[in-house]
Amino acid sequence: MRIASIQFAATMNRSLTLNQDPLARLTQQMASGTRILVPSDDPIANVRVSRLQREEAIVSQYIDNIAAVQVRLNKSEAFLDSMVADMNEARDLLVWAPDTSNTADDLHAMVNSLVSLRDSIYYTANQRDQENNYAFSGTQTDLAAMGFDPAAAAGSRYTYQGNTNKQEVVVGNGVTQDANVDVSGLEVFLNSLDIAIEGLAAATTTGAEPVLHGQLGDALRATDDAMALISGKIATLGGAGNVLKTLEQNHANVSLSNKTAIHDIGALDYAVAATELNGYNLALQATYKSYAQISGLSLFNVI
Repeated sequence: MRIASIQFAATMNRSLTLNQDPLARLTQQMASGTRILVPSDDPIANVRVSRLQREEAIVSQYIDNIAAVQVRLNKSEAFLDSMVADMNEARDLLVWAPDTSNTADDLHAMVNSLVSLRDSIYYTANQRDQENNYAFSGTQTDLAAMGFDPAAAAGSRYTYQGNTNKQEVVVGNGVTQDANVDVSGLEVFLNSLDIAIEGLAAATTTGAEPVLHGQLGDALRATDDAMALISGKIATLGGAGNVLKTLEQNHANVSLSNKTAIHDIGALDYAVAATELNGYNLALQATYKSYAQISGLSLFNVI
C-alpha cells in the first residue's frame, strides 16, 4: 500500500505535536516549580491548594490588622505616659503648696509651672493621628477629646467632648481588639487643677489659708484619681499588647504551615520531571530522524 506524501507529512506533524505539547508543559512546570498549571492537572489537589490560599489570605489580613493596632496602641501608650509624668509633677507642687513655709510669692511662682503642666496635659489629650483624627475621642474622631471654654468660670472650663465607644478591629477568628482609648474623666482633674491655679495666683498669705487649702486638697485628690484612671488605661494597653504579640506569633505559625502545605501539594518533583523531559526529547529526536530517513526513500530503493 502506498502512502501519499501529504498523508505522511500530516502523520509526522501529529506525532511531533503529541511530543512537543507535553514537552512545553513540562518546561513550564520546571520554570514555575509547580506541577499544577491549570485546575485540570490535579482537581483534588487544586481544591486543597485553593482552600489553603484562601485561609492564608485571611491570616495575612489578621497579621496586618494586628500590626496596625499595635502602632496605634503604642502611640496611645506613649501619650498617656506623658500625661502621667505631667500629673506627677503637678502632684509634687500641689503637695508642696500647702506648706506654711511658702510665702505668697512662692505660691505665685508655682502658678506658671502648674499652668504649663495643665496645658501640656490638655494638648496631649487632643493629639491627632497621621490621618488627622483625634486619638482619645472614642469613635467621635472628628471632635477634640477635651473642650475648653475660656469664658466659663474656673471649675467648668474643661469638658470631655468625645464618647466611650470602642473601635474594634478583627485580629483573629472571632477575636477583636479595641484600637482606641478615651480620656473621659480627665476633665475633672483639669477643672480642679484650674481652680487651684486661680487660688494660688490670688494668694496673699500662705497655702494654709482655709479656702486655698481646700482647693489644693481637692486638686490633689483629683490628680490622684486621674493618675489612677490613666495608669489603668496604660495597664490595659500593656495587656492588649501582650495578647496581640501572642496572636501574631500564632498567626505566623499558621501562615508558615499553610505555605508549607501549599508548596508540598503543588510542588513539582524535579527528578520525575527531568526523567519525563528526557523521554520526550528522545521521542522527538527519534521522530525527526525517522522523518528524515523515510523522506529520503523512494520506490527505486526497493527495485
